[in-house]
Amino acid sequence: MPEQPPYLRIADELRQRIAEHVWEPGDRLPSRAQIGQECGVGENVVRRAQELLISQGVLEGRAGSGTYVAEPRERVRVVRSSAREQPSGSPFRQDMKALRLQSDWESRTDAKVPAPAEIATRLGIAEGEPCVRTTYEFLADGKPVQLSTSWEPYAVTGGTLVVLPEGGPHAGAGVVNRMAEIGVTISHAVEQPEPRHATAEEASLLGIQKAALVTHIRRTYYSDDGRPVETADIVVPAAHCEIVYEIPINR
Repeated sequence: MPEQPPYLRIADELRQRIAEHVWEPGDRLPSRAQIGQECGVGENVVRRAQELLISQGVLEGRAGSGTYVAEPRERVRVVRSSAREQPSGSPFRQDMKALRLQSDWESRTDAKVPAPAEIATRLGIAEGEPCVRTTYEFLADGKPVQLSTSWEPYAVTGGTLVVLPEGGPHAGAGVVNRMAEIGVTISHAVEQPEPRHATAEEASLLGIQKAALVTHIRRTYYSDDGRPVETADIVVPAAHCEIVYEIPINR
């Protein structure tokens, strides 16, 4: 059996100290140099061990201050399902209500933004065609739990009451319900989830360590004639969010 990498051994040691209450939630850990000396490894090994535990939500890195034992935090259950698009409200609000958490989100919309190459491909339009771009930061009890950047072709919603996803009489209604208001029926969505490391900007917005693990979901909504009408990049921190897919069964 191959020998366990040193950083995993150190991660287990740190995790055990926390379990045995040597360090309590909120406690600042000793310096990497001190831990390395105690455990007989270099600082880089300790750093990798701490980064792993930060990505798992066991530790918390604070810029310019050090590494701390994270406060216990319930993982947020994020349900992905087209069946949850209801006229009465947001699926995100439903999820947070089930967990007895206060939900909210902040957003910013920019109209007529030229579509980058990847977005244009996903929307089936020419690169540079105008789109409505909206960035979101979703909050549970005031803490960020999800980021999203949505793109809609301006040719679809321009000049209508739903051109601004978070403005006008249908603000916050969701893509499916907003598109229905202008006669566009959403038939299905395609989602492609993949794990990756957070960018510096994402880490800052989500309050997680730089390069912590996140799940990146590329989602595209299609109308009943097969046309892509919205695409989004959704980012959730792996340590704080559990992603569940509901698959409706047609009988």
